[in-house]
Amino acid sequence: MCNLYRMTKNKAEVAAWFGAVDALGGANFGDEVFPGYPGLVFAEGQLRSMVWGFPFAQKSKKTGEPLKPRPVNNARADKLGGFFWRQSFEQRRCLIPLTAWAEAEGPAGSKTRSWMSLPDESLFAVAGIWRKSDEWGAVYSMVMTDAEGPAAAVHSRMPVVLAPEDHGMWTTGAPEQARALCSAWRGDLMIERSGEPWSGRGQTALL
Repeated sequence: MCNLYRMTKNKAEVAAWFGAVDALGGANFGDEVFPGYPGLVFAEGQLRSMVWGFPFAQKSKKTGEPLKPRPVNNARADKLGGFFWRQSFEQRRCLIPLTAWAEAEGPAGSKTRSWMSLPDESLFAVAGIWRKSDEWGAVYSMVMTDAEGPAAAVHSRMPVVLAPEDHGMWTTGAPEQARALCSAWRGDLMIERSGEPWSGRGQTALL
């Protein structure tokens, strides 16, 4: 599952790529996006800032007191009909722009970052869903599917990468049409095994 991705284009470039309204004002973003942190999202015809991950309530096993919510940043494609995701999938689908995503490879304690991207595209979009939350405002989650081809050598799952001609179908098509797009990317994929130490931020989850 994806717990880190790169978005190295500035918001003006991304807005122009989508042909979108930039509703962000002076907002700034880091080049790397982690769960629980803000990222760029194309939703409802606008480029917006949202927090990556739906809040998942937690309680202490010892005291029963509420804990800080955990960001559920990945949604399994085969679970989109479940209670946690269904309404967002049916009513609020979005596009997540990125330049690469990372997976952790290697033995526990010494995992490194392996970056995956499309070799002929400096910017592409993956499938997302979003909603409003009381905890963090607007939030989004990345839709994941079973990995195939080169990506399967890195991790068992991968984001649903969308071809530009499928962007409109994902965001405005009927749920059954959008669901038909939830498959592994069959085009070329570039893998960069960087050797950078893997370091995550906070707790994450996949539902």
